Amino acid sequence: MSKQLARRVGQVNKFLTVASANAAATHNNYFTYVKELSHPIDREPSIVSAEEAVSCIKSGDTVFAQGAAGTPNVLLNAMTMHGKCNKLQNITVCHMHTEGPAEYCKPEYKDIFRSNSFFMGGNVRKAVAEGRGDNVPIFLHEIPQLFYKKIVKPDVTLIHVSPPDRHGYCSLGTSVDCVRAGLLNSKKIVAQINPHMPRTFGDSIIHKSHFDFAVEVNEKLPQHGTGEISAVEKKIGQLIAENLVKDGATLQMGIGSIPDAVLAALHNHKDLGIHSEMFANGVVELVKKGCVTNSKKSMHRGRIVGSFLIGDQALYDFVNDNPFIEMLAIDYVNNTSVVKQQPRMTAINSCIEVDLTGQVCSDSIGTRFYSGFGGQVDFIRGAAEGLDGLGVPIIAMPSTTNKGESKIVPMLKPGAGVVTSRAHVHYVVTEHGIASLFGKNVRQRMYELIQIADPKHREALEKSACERLGVMPSPN
Repeated sequence: MSKQLARRVGQVNKFLTVASANAAATHNNYFTYVKELSHPIDREPSIVSAEEAVSCIKSGDTVFAQGAAGTPNVLLNAMTMHGKCNKLQNITVCHMHTEGPAEYCKPEYKDIFRSNSFFMGGNVRKAVAEGRGDNVPIFLHEIPQLFYKKIVKPDVTLIHVSPPDRHGYCSLGTSVDCVRAGLLNSKKIVAQINPHMPRTFGDSIIHKSHFDFAVEVNEKLPQHGTGEISAVEKKIGQLIAENLVKDGATLQMGIGSIPDAVLAALHNHKDLGIHSEMFANGVVELVKKGCVTNSKKSMHRGRIVGSFLIGDQALYDFVNDNPFIEMLAIDYVNNTSVVKQQPRMTAINSCIEVDLTGQVCSDSIGTRFYSGFGGQVDFIRGAAEGLDGLGVPIIAMPSTTNKGESKIVPMLKPGAGVVTSRAHVHYVVTEHGIASLFGKNVRQRMYELIQIADPKHREALEKSACERLGVMPSPN
């Protein structure tokens, strides 16, 4: 063999060796061979400090952060300092409701970070009001589509997980919601591993090999205890429990005083089920008393279904390593086609104000954005479409604000948005009674709503209704 031919053969062999190595590497690289988070990849995550972990974030990146009780605050605080110290710019931080200070939203960081909320919490409200942050009006069940349709393309996703088990699996714990969709479409994953994060079942598992960097912390989760229920809220809870919630009903309710009041009034009910985007402390007591059995549910029988949660330590202890709880992705839990299959689906949601035709504002106070669409319409519509014809869609609220202003109004405040349309609304409940709106004409609706308004505001509401209709509202 000539020297030239031998050299050529050597070059070909070297090329084949390198190509083979590259193919093997590509085969095992993160998200080039497999995207399934539960499938192990042959690699170990780098355990580093929080500062090192977030150093992968650069100017112009989109960062997605897990929310609710799963907010990775150690990583978010480190990210804020990283952006400040390295003079980064134009980083978008996407998230649902998050807990903690949200330092990156402070005015001094306006050129570094910009918050983009899919459901707005109090920690970013000021930034949005002052033009330093953004919010996306969107139904909760559609948020994962932002990732799947590449409308939001995270460069880095920050998550908060339980420690890996003997097989290397961690859990997203308290917050699954849209996180799985974000992870599946993110270039890098940075995990905050915390022994205080409960291990939950369902869509929450992720193998540690999918982490690019991991940070070990030991911190309690954010907590929301059950506050004292006022006399007004207690009355609303009793009205709903005694008149609208039947034995065997499947419940959806969020966090807050009114859901807590309803739960507190359900201790004589039987065979209740839970299918809700979130649930809180009151559910634990109902389970212990045997009121919540999930035995009548058509799907996930015998189990509570949720997507994210926040509460006190007793709630976190309750869900930890508990197969009675399934934490599933929000595009499934809140999907109307799934919700409507639950028996006697009873959706209980609150709002900011309701006008005399039944339009519901839940996300803004006038022009000022306050929260988001959340799961209200998902469940109000799902309950209304119940396949058994027994669904109960409920909007519940005190009749007045803390300042004594009526929450039942002639017209929504200028600039206020309609979250739940007048055609969606079936029941509106205040401490003064239950208004049944489904099938009622506008005149009848006005009558129903005026009857449950605070008595001192009824005369003014009647006058407004007369001016609008030309006649007095009546039940006939």
